[in-house]
Amino acid sequence: MSGKSTAFSENRILNCRGKVLDLKEPKIMGILNLTPDSFYDGGQNLKDDFFLVKAKELINEGAAILDIGAASTKPGSRIIDQAEEWKQLERPLKLLRKEYPEIIISIDTYHSTTAQQAADYGAEMINDISGGTIDAQIFDVVAKNKMAYVLMHIQGTPENMQQNPVEGNVLNGINSFFEKQLELLTDAGVKHILLDPGFGFGKTLDQNYQLLNGLEQFKHFNWPILVGLSRKSMIFKYLEMDPQKALNGTTVLNTLALLNGVSVLRVHDALEARETISLFLKYKQF
Repeated sequence: MSGKSTAFSENRILNCRGKVLDLKEPKIMGILNLTPDSFYDGGQNLKDDFFLVKAKELINEGAAILDIGAASTKPGSRIIDQAEEWKQLERPLKLLRKEYPEIIISIDTYHSTTAQQAADYGAEMINDISGGTIDAQIFDVVAKNKMAYVLMHIQGTPENMQQNPVEGNVLNGINSFFEKQLELLTDAGVKHILLDPGFGFGKTLDQNYQLLNGLEQFKHFNWPILVGLSRKSMIFKYLEMDPQKALNGTTVLNTLALLNGVSVLRVHDALEARETISLFLKYKQF
């Protein structure tokens, strides 16, 4: 299968520009939104540099990666202009890199220019919700800078992805997408990859649960799997609540994801994720 990684399957280590991410045990990616219209935190991280407080909290509670995003990717969001994105991102990234030199910083972007600027400021990972479909040059930037890359599946763009999701078995389409994009990634020279099947990105509620149940089908690629289930609509819409009340549901779904072989949990709440991982590892001893 093209795009397979034999190196990762042997030692479960990702090298992020010299920083080692050991995935023999699951790790936490902490979400740090810099958007004014986040579906969960509502832009509070932008007020009075609260992003510094939130970053400290995430790290202290167990996050191995900070995922910083300055472009909204919730359903209906437009593709943000690159210059606008960087204006929102530059100062927080500079401050966070200085304050936390040892933490792995991931930048949530689909723009190759932003990826290069972030690399110049010391970021080690790119989390691309488009999987290279919005800006194909991003693969070359990631490879040139020896960054790690999160390859996420999406149907369409954030603006239209939930307008008319394709019905049926979602797993086959994601498998085909990963196979195609992994070949392009490895041809470009990207050597450190995580796969994100893209919960909520162009999928119906039922397809999200079909996907959760079928996560092990992606293990044949031999790349680690990352999931972002935190406080998403597949939880709060099904349970008829708002995102602020969806932490318990997040913990339940993260547990199911771990049981299905996931290596990285992308979350808003690092403490609860750390406890989930700790109990999962205890369970796995028997």
